[in-house]
Amino acid sequence: MAKFRKKPVVIEAVQFTRMNWEAVQLFTNCTAHTLTTERKPDGKCTCIIPTLEGQHIATEGDWIIKGVAGEYYPCKPDIFEQTYESYYIETYGSQNEHGDYK
Repeated sequence: MAKFRKKPVVIEAVQFTRMNWEAVQLFTNCTAHTLTTERKPDGKCTCIIPTLEGQHIATEGDWIIKGVAGEYYPCKPDIFEQTYESYYIETYGSQNEHGDYK
């Protein structure tokens, strides 16, 4: 079987939380819809992200990614951390204690 490596590409993403629903909607050009929160303390919060493969449910904490063709899709936090790194850190170096890039 042949092996392949993912091409280095810069993506845009936002992490979905119950506190940033408006930011998720703006990021996805208002295609994200159906925000749902379970009616219990610390209930699960979800929304629906239309993707090229159909409607996908994003759970609070998932990253919403804008793909290279302008499509959106959710990604679980552990997969996101294994696959992506901050573009600014790679490009501009690390930040000092004042938040400035070295």
